[in-house]
Amino acid sequence: MAEANSSTNLDVYYTKPNNLVDLFEESAAKFTEKPLLGVKNKTTDQYEWVTFSAIAERVNNLRGALNKLGLGKGERVGVIVGNSVEWFICEQATHGLGGIFVPMYEKELQKVWQYIIQDAEIKFLFVSTQKIYDTIKSLNIPTLKDIFILFGDGEKTLTQLEEVGKSNPVPSYKPHWSETAIIIYTSGTTGDPKGVLLSHGNLTHNSKQCYDTFNVGVHEIGLGILPWAHSFGLTADLHLFIHAGWQLGLAESADKLLVNFTEIKPTHMNAVPRVFNIIYDKIQQGVSADPEKKKVFDAAVAEAVKNRDLKEKTEEFKFYDAVAFSAIRNIFGGRLKQVVSGGAAMKPEIALFFADVGVPTYNGYGLSETSPVITNNSPKRGNKYGTVGKVFTDTKVIIDKSRVGEDSPDGEIVVYGAQVMKGYHNKPKATAEAMMPDTWNGFPGVRTGDRGWLDEEGFLHITGRFKDEYKLENGKYVHPESIENDMKLLRYVSNAIVYGEGRLYNVALVVPDFAAMKTDPKTSAWVQGTPEETVANKECTDFLAKEITEHLRKTFGGYEVPQKFLFATEDFSVDNGMLTQTMKIVRRNIMKKYGEKLTALYNEA
Repeated sequence: MAEANSSTNLDVYYTKPNNLVDLFEESAAKFTEKPLLGVKNKTTDQYEWVTFSAIAERVNNLRGALNKLGLGKGERVGVIVGNSVEWFICEQATHGLGGIFVPMYEKELQKVWQYIIQDAEIKFLFVSTQKIYDTIKSLNIPTLKDIFILFGDGEKTLTQLEEVGKSNPVPSYKPHWSETAIIIYTSGTTGDPKGVLLSHGNLTHNSKQCYDTFNVGVHEIGLGILPWAHSFGLTADLHLFIHAGWQLGLAESADKLLVNFTEIKPTHMNAVPRVFNIIYDKIQQGVSADPEKKKVFDAAVAEAVKNRDLKEKTEEFKFYDAVAFSAIRNIFGGRLKQVVSGGAAMKPEIALFFADVGVPTYNGYGLSETSPVITNNSPKRGNKYGTVGKVFTDTKVIIDKSRVGEDSPDGEIVVYGAQVMKGYHNKPKATAEAMMPDTWNGFPGVRTGDRGWLDEEGFLHITGRFKDEYKLENGKYVHPESIENDMKLLRYVSNAIVYGEGRLYNVALVVPDFAAMKTDPKTSAWVQGTPEETVANKECTDFLAKEITEHLRKTFGGYEVPQKFLFATEDFSVDNGMLTQTMKIVRRNIMKKYGEKLTALYNEA
């Protein structure tokens, strides 16, 4: 944030609580004995809830210990662990001494940990396991003064530190809203991760912006499935729930999500579209296995479509709601009122389906550099499928057409606002390239690198990403992400990547959605064997290629639509390195594996 925009100009916008210490302490004083975080006890297999006051006591103890260890204002504390009570205790204790918190993912490459620890100059590090402790210790990073294990007893553990802190209490420091709170490292799809500098004002303001857009009660309960090491989970789950005084049960894992739904029975949830794609496919598989059940289900869906715009639902709808849709709502615990979706576009058919059955979804948009939320659909401001919603208060979005020409229907999305980052850590060149030279109402601006346009009602439409664009041999630009996202709207497609830089035309690698194909009468006969057998069936792949091509031609020019396809059986995932922790495609890794096969398509007749 430029010095010219002094705090005196912006204090009026960053209303209290405007730092993460006050955000928690004010809620802890207000909701003292109210449960905040729920964690599954592995021994009893039951969720146990920890109150605001219990967490506050542990925060106070750890703060005292870190003070005794010599953590000073502006120094960094890192953590390598998944969502947990301990994660938040470390974050809050760090802020209470004026320190800067640096979260990392447990499932990450060693070289990424090393890069972040060195780049951020982390002084104290908390890790989840002895194995990670030994790994980091062996790196001999000179700026890293000490490492502690979050779970268990004995030397170099959080338990030991908390005992030390009990005897050495120290009052909490209250940061100014402009001070850096957290460094969120981007996923590094094209190089080393960049450390996004987010201030206390950025994060508190954005969490309150999210809260203000929804019709919510005072006793909401959520199921936390988004990682707090990413700004979406950090703001929309953790900090928002603290501010609101809500309960947040922490999901165990992706494969136990459906069980956790029935245990927590959430009323509000933030998620990525992939969660609902998986549940939708499971529902389709379940009903397809029973002809009678499918008959009732199809009739129910048809009746729901007829009732979408009716204030008073028909008796037929009420019947189907009781016999079919209530069972679907029970998958989510039976109380889920609304879901906020982000990170990617949700398939319209899936979004409308869940709205029909009584679980409305609201898509939003943002990036790490904006804390992260810029726009959203919401009950208060409207829900327009196919868009990412309306712009937040204290935020301005402009569509910059300098890179595409004024006659272009879209351009680069540029954002000014209270949630815009301070810059990138140790990267002045990247900061200068991203940040706008001017301000709006004193707020800084940032280039998103995304393409989009605003409609007459103020809803933002995303069309692609500039950084991924390339030229075909004919000189025409292609934005592969927009084509890929549109391909994934087809129920037959799980993942896809488009390739064609410097070529006569585009080709595509496609991972079919085998589960969805198995439940569809048009494709089910081809999915009786292994995935390898399915993609080896020319009749099947010709059908998929035709479906994809016809679908894309509705939106894209002929030069953009892939002319040839390669079908793969292994889906993109974090574990195989083809997706980042935030579910973004890692093109370089995909091309390492499939580049030769994609190139070979150009040599086929």
